[in-house]
Amino acid sequence: MKIITIVGARPQFIKAAAVSNIIREENKEILIHTGQHYDNNMSDIFFNELGIPYPDYNLQVGSGNHGEQTGKMLIELEKIYLEEKPDLVLVYGDTNSTLAGALCASKLLIPVAHVEAGLRSFNMSMPEEQNRILTDHISKYLFAPTDTAVANLKNEGVVNNVHNVGDVMYDATIHFKNKALEKSQINEKLKLTPGEFILTTIHRAENTNDINRLEGIIKALNESEEQIILPLHPRTKKYIDEYKLMIRDNIKIIEPVGYLDMLYLEMMSKKIVTDSGGVQKEAYFMGKPCITMRDETEWIETVNVGWNCIVGTDTTKILKAIMNFNPLGEQKNIFGDGNASNKIVRTIV
Repeated sequence: MKIITIVGARPQFIKAAAVSNIIREENKEILIHTGQHYDNNMSDIFFNELGIPYPDYNLQVGSGNHGEQTGKMLIELEKIYLEEKPDLVLVYGDTNSTLAGALCASKLLIPVAHVEAGLRSFNMSMPEEQNRILTDHISKYLFAPTDTAVANLKNEGVVNNVHNVGDVMYDATIHFKNKALEKSQINEKLKLTPGEFILTTIHRAENTNDINRLEGIIKALNESEEQIILPLHPRTKKYIDEYKLMIRDNIKIIEPVGYLDMLYLEMMSKKIVTDSGGVQKEAYFMGKPCITMRDETEWIETVNVGWNCIVGTDTTKILKAIMNFNPLGEQKNIFGDGNASNKIVRTIV
């Protein structure tokens, strides 16, 4: 069986690390990197660390407006699909790469498999929400990570070929957690004391591109008495500089880190403050309290079981959560058994 896999951004590299090697045991995989994340710290390092097969094609689309970026992908993907003639196209998550990969395949009547189907923030102003809904409705196989995702699809009338397989990022965390402890050298650079720092990530356009939202976040971090470790996304850095926002000494800004270093920082942190969907999950996998700087989350299960709180970008709410938010009770198994990747490949084949 010939499968084309589409990746283009950090979370997709991690998911592919869990799935691609299993695909290649008995099938032919063509891996296409759209180049949506093109910085070495955001892209190449993940292929090196995770042992992902290097892409057969790199479209190198780079940054751009949504229409421009998606359009460039569609043009190049169509050429590749027509040449390679795959039996199926596999896409992950909710990026422009996901939508372009699925839409191009659907137009050519090639079956689409969507990993991480059924997620909903119920905020249609988010590009990710638009991408994931459209992809779900043109996919033949829908691999949902949770019961809630399955219910969301059912509510939209999508019930055929829906499989609750668990979360492939959970598979990856289980597989790479010990390797991160052995291989990561991030603490040799930062000299951190475990359990005495807050790990923070900020990257969503809704937060970075709005001066009021980003200012609210930075003000909260500045006023916190905790040590903050902030791997700084290129877009966030651009807007911090553009808005001339002050960064206090309690915030240690570092370059974007690879997957193993990120897992290590998550394991060693006291709490995690983020606007990332993937990091919300990784916080849960690591048993860390998560404070989410958004107005909603796709991972509502983590909120319902008490390990994630939604604070938006209000300075007071962020500060209060950093000081006081501590989950009560044990974690529940909401992301499967760590065998999602095998289930996905077995179902497709």
